[in-house]
Amino acid sequence: MDFPYSRLRRWPDVEADNLQAHDATDLLLVERALSLGIDGHEIAVIGDEYGAITLALTSAGFDGVRVHQDLASGRRALARNAEELGLAGFSSYELDATLLDGARLVLLQLPKALAELEEIADAAARWAAPDVVLVAGGRVKHMTIAQNEVLERSFVEVQAQRAERKSRLVIASEPRPVSSEPPFPLTAQHEGLTLVAHGGAFAGAKLDIGTRVLLDVLGLDGGEESNPGTTVVDLGCGTGALAASYALAHPEAGVIATDRSAAAVASARATMAANGVGDRVTVMHDDAGSEIADASADVVLLNPPFHLGSSVHTGAATRLFEAAARILRPGGELFTVFNSSLGYRAELTRLVGATEQLERTPKFTVTRSIRR
Repeated sequence: MDFPYSRLRRWPDVEADNLQAHDATDLLLVERALSLGIDGHEIAVIGDEYGAITLALTSAGFDGVRVHQDLASGRRALARNAEELGLAGFSSYELDATLLDGARLVLLQLPKALAELEEIADAAARWAAPDVVLVAGGRVKHMTIAQNEVLERSFVEVQAQRAERKSRLVIASEPRPVSSEPPFPLTAQHEGLTLVAHGGAFAGAKLDIGTRVLLDVLGLDGGEESNPGTTVVDLGCGTGALAASYALAHPEAGVIATDRSAAAVASARATMAANGVGDRVTVMHDDAGSEIADASADVVLLNPPFHLGSSVHTGAATRLFEAAARILRPGGELFTVFNSSLGYRAELTRLVGATEQLERTPKFTVTRSIRR
């Protein structure tokens, strides 16, 4: 099959010379699927970052392929790439029974987090066909024995294949009996704040260290009230710690929590419900706040990532700085926490406005930027 992988784009995700919309793992997963002869309606694809797996299969004549992508940017890239190539025949789902019901083949780009892999493996064993085979793939340099051990909790047979083109497949078959309740989401208490986390949510049910530093600087203890009508955005909300804390401390404020990760959004919604603020916090699955109106926010809270998948890349943070500048009203405030070694202050000043340092620890820096 001669599929035009080179025509795929990452847009609206960060694009750069060293960032591609496909890799050798995608090709290996597609080749394995083509060799098995399973009907498209019995195939589920998980973790297809920009659509390389899904679109290669539909291009080969597979119809009814089901796909789950965690990132909103990935979902938009898949839709855009499908339109560009004139392809259809697939449907998108969340990580649930509708994605996996009756699936005999699950193709998986291995996630970075073991907890996310555990949730996916359990879902496949729980909801897919009894004879399901899960074919997981990754770049050899990012693969570990621990991933095999996680798969073995849900499947009897787990066999690593020979590496090809610096990628490797792992075949899991014979699903084990599952517990009455799925292993996720997890719940944890943190000094009056309840966090709920699905496997793919950054930091899990723990309170991320950077978020803790920002919470301390903001003093979200319920003591000081914001102005009535204040609109606050937790941009890249993760499990929703910042949004929930702000809503608890400022009942009169309107709070929006947004993240491009579906696992984070599901976690944040559960976190809001657990803290009794679900009726006052709007949680959105969105890419860099693209659905939030320009100049509509008074305050933006931001703990930006510094990874794109497995690559260290500051482009993700830059996109969020640009998003904050767009959605803040003139004079609005952006509070950012980041690794001190990254030195974002100059970039924040350039993209948002005058930026001052509020706190600096050996690891983290907190800044306040005023939208010019």
